[in-house]
Amino acid sequence: MSTTSSIPARYFEDFQPGMVFEFGAYEVGENEIIIFGKAFDPQPYHTSSRPPQGSGSGRLIASGWHTAAITMRMLVDHFLPPASVLPSPGHEALKWPRPVYSSDRLRVRATVLGIRPSESKPDRGIIQLKIETLNQHDEMVQEMMSPTFFRRRSIP
Repeated sequence: MSTTSSIPARYFEDFQPGMVFEFGAYEVGENEIIIFGKAFDPQPYHTSSRPPQGSGSGRLIASGWHTAAITMRMLVDHFLPPASVLPSPGHEALKWPRPVYSSDRLRVRATVLGIRPSESKPDRGIIQLKIETLNQHDEMVQEMMSPTFFRRRSIP
């Protein structure tokens, strides 16, 4: 369920390097892992509650792409203000250091690494974010760097 109406209307000028935002609470279900795996990453450790021996994992794990989709959902529901965020140029350095299992509870930590006005489009700025997805044990299960465009309150 989306909570975008409760997201503060943050603009480029509202961010400073070092700011940290923590949000979200998403419990990953076994059926969800299998459905996503079958549709988008049909490897045996993503599609069976009991992966076959020798498949690389002794238990069901979520696809990294599934973890990325869950992370994006939490970003949209709890962090990215619809009035000021603009389409992203992409993500960098995407890593999955630990697997996600069914019943894991995920949350997101976004840290502002840097800010800069856009040189080519004065109506926006670029916020460089480090986005970490953590499980219930505070272990990082995903990390990515994300340059994110935000509107400016006023054009200089």
